[in-house]
Amino acid sequence: MASASVRNALGDLNKDSFINLLSKLIGESKYVQNNPPELIPEEDRIVRHVLDALLPYSTITGGGPLIINHVTYKPNRGNLIVEYPGSQPGKILSFVGMHMDVVTANPSDWDFDPFTMSMDGDKLRGRGTTDCLGHVALVAELMRKLGETKPQLKSTVVAVFIACEENSSIPGVGIDALVKDGLLDKLKQGPLFWIDTADKQPCIGTGGMIPWKLHVSGKLFHSGLPHKAINPLELAMEALKEIQLRFYRDFPPHLEEKVYGFATPSTMKPTQWSYPGGGINQIPAECTVSGDIRLTPFYSVTDVETKLQNYVDDMNANIENLDTRGPVSKYVLPDENLRGRITISFGEASSGVACNLDSCGFHVLCKATEEVVGHVKPYSITGSLPLIRELQVLMFKLLAMG
Repeated sequence: MASASVRNALGDLNKDSFINLLSKLIGESKYVQNNPPELIPEEDRIVRHVLDALLPYSTITGGGPLIINHVTYKPNRGNLIVEYPGSQPGKILSFVGMHMDVVTANPSDWDFDPFTMSMDGDKLRGRGTTDCLGHVALVAELMRKLGETKPQLKSTVVAVFIACEENSSIPGVGIDALVKDGLLDKLKQGPLFWIDTADKQPCIGTGGMIPWKLHVSGKLFHSGLPHKAINPLELAMEALKEIQLRFYRDFPPHLEEKVYGFATPSTMKPTQWSYPGGGINQIPAECTVSGDIRLTPFYSVTDVETKLQNYVDDMNANIENLDTRGPVSKYVLPDENLRGRITISFGEASSGVACNLDSCGFHVLCKATEEVVGHVKPYSITGSLPLIRELQVLMFKLLAMG
């Protein structure tokens, strides 16, 4: 924990200052919605408000020790790196991931204006309050307080406010570009906290994600003569059932999932279904089932993809052994030398993250959470945060996702 003198110097959060800043940020949320090509965020709208709060305590104005670097790779889409220097070289602590874009909001679906901050008792409301403009405002207030009070710290404290977290279809804008340019390399020397969860408790694990698509080919025919068709819808249902059974057999709940408090084990499920169209009285020639696998970080993405491909290859070789549906349902027409066929393909996959539970930083975070909240219960979910996994692979000492 921070020493008593440091805590006394920083004091409590200035709620009025925090609410004032957050109100300004949420007032910009309409313009930082991230859903290209229709909605491309202008994160510099957020940057300007953060700079207004921090520049008076920076080396740029001469008013304080904060070192500020506004890094932009695309017009109006900046990142902000703020550093409070410590006294001991090589000692560093970083807060990363406070992103300045938000997911979209349709005002007609809300009971209040999502693009204006409002209060309901002690509840703050508006797009970005918990994901992630509230985090931006909170860490900005911390850095402002450091610049204002100038406590003597051994460790340098760095805050990295990033662009383009909610949608990765436009690369080279946010943290991927910062890492590529080496602007975060020195953060590897100390603990890194990723600040982007809407919970008071430490998030210590996330899942990997494998998008998959199962394409099934059959034979088109009139539904009044089903014995002359290979029904791809029935084949898809039976094939998917078999794939799921094998997946759960080969990737059962892992012992480490209980240690990390994962809400669910690894899962595979369909989420979309499509076919080319046609009449209600027509058995189609093909269909596609799509979905995803959420994989806890104790299993390998590559191993899963290999296994699924093996399942499909085996079923294609023995397709007549799959369960059928009714007396004339079949996946092989010997007289026509036709067989139903299944193919599987994968989209861009990402691996999960398991934070280091033996690190000093993790234990400090738990202690701080207990002191402030009254109890501590770290948790993990199979939501995916591919940016974090990439940082961990690059040897950043990721401790928790706060």
